[in-house]
Amino acid sequence: MTMTHPGLPITWALGIVIAMLLTGLGVMLIRSETPRDRVIRLARLPLIGAPLQRFLQRPWLLLGLKILFVAVFLLIIAAGLYGTPIAERNFATVITWNIWWAALIISIFFLGTSWCGACPWDTLASWLVRHRLWGRSASGLSLNLKVPKVLRNLWPALLLLIILTWLELGVGITTNPKATASLALLIVVLAIVSAALYEDKAFCRFFCPVGRTVGAYSQLSMIELRPIEPDICARCDTLECYRGDDNIAPCPTHLVMGRLTQNTYCISCGNCLQSCPEQNVGWQIRSPSREAIQDARPRWDEAWFILGLLALTSFHGITMLPAWESLMTGLAQQIGDSGNLLISFSLGLGLDLAVLVALFALAVRLTQWLSGNRQGFRQIFSTFSFAALPLAFAYHLAHNLNHLVRESSDLTTLISNPLGTATQPLGMMEKHLRHLQMLISQDSLFLLQALLMVFGFWIAMRIIRHRRSGVLPGATWSLLPMVLFAVLINLFHVWLLMQPMTMRM
Repeated sequence: MTMTHPGLPITWALGIVIAMLLTGLGVMLIRSETPRDRVIRLARLPLIGAPLQRFLQRPWLLLGLKILFVAVFLLIIAAGLYGTPIAERNFATVITWNIWWAALIISIFFLGTSWCGACPWDTLASWLVRHRLWGRSASGLSLNLKVPKVLRNLWPALLLLIILTWLELGVGITTNPKATASLALLIVVLAIVSAALYEDKAFCRFFCPVGRTVGAYSQLSMIELRPIEPDICARCDTLECYRGDDNIAPCPTHLVMGRLTQNTYCISCGNCLQSCPEQNVGWQIRSPSREAIQDARPRWDEAWFILGLLALTSFHGITMLPAWESLMTGLAQQIGDSGNLLISFSLGLGLDLAVLVALFALAVRLTQWLSGNRQGFRQIFSTFSFAALPLAFAYHLAHNLNHLVRESSDLTTLISNPLGTATQPLGMMEKHLRHLQMLISQDSLFLLQALLMVFGFWIAMRIIRHRRSGVLPGATWSLLPMVLFAVLINLFHVWLLMQPMTMRM
């Protein structure tokens, strides 16, 4: 018997719909205001600012985190390859899918791309290829080739993200410890090959599906790495943040701090923080909506990646509906798909991607037509794709909260016996007890999910309202298709949250 989590009650859903109506009308009808650039610079905090800045500049801080994460990663590999095949008793599957993947998405809101700075995949690749624990490497095994122009975009990362979703939900590696460990090793191999062939951190910048997901969502993070005093950067002509110095490597994703306006490609490696001779680079707290609303620049490949994120995030929720398995079984009978139903699943995944993109493209085309064809399709498509980002992020957070809150119990036993030696599968009584032992109360979970759905919709409306000035200045009713797209997607996500959801394992 499969255990399911209860869905969001109808009263909470109605509250979300009412809040959506009020916020949508408020944003679209009230006079628009430019998002404020107010920030809290951590280096300028009274008493603790200076010591905190010095602490964050120390290379051993990031090195220590890298060593810790590499140790956990190696334990995941060992547990997956040599531990019990029982997924819910194995350190590899529980930590990777129930804890890390759920917590990673939540951490982006508070910590931005910090995960990328300590990522064990890139750490191992750098250590093996560059022959340095940290700092600038004068030797190594890399050919330092430039990435071919055809690969200098987010299409490779989007393709790998779709494949990762196919492996996770279709092949079912989330319940297979050996497959989980093998996937982790495969990603390390890809990172090593990329580091051996290409200059800097090409894998992080162009290929990594997790890193590019973190980068996209970090546009909605409440923290950023920016100049402390912009005027100092404006006068700088040495650009150590970009070129590095004798001891610190250049920016691995080729960013200049003085011109940085978005988090997307910053991987929080700390190089600019350590190399700036003026110590003018620091972390600061900001509005989580400003970057997506006005600062980020629209690009065609990024637009498709954002839409891919939205489609795949929704698809995760769809596949955890109790009716999904019977739907796939029925489809398999119709098309003669046998075995593990991979053909049926692939058709479902492809349909999900196609429907989402078609809906957005239709909204763009209608917006273009209603505005008198003042702008090209690609420009409108790229510009308004930012509205899909908070819709994806909010639902992803709400969905992952469910897993993290309901499926993270009994970690002490898991850590004390990571290989799951001499363990038995979870019985129904133990599953029921885990179901009841939530990290927070159920009402608190429902409240957080409701707030997230309203928050994501509110930001999407603000993006549509503000971004119109760049492509369709003065447009009013011609924006209706984009507004309806946001309403439809958010209502669908609310409906998904209302449904019972099957446990991962």
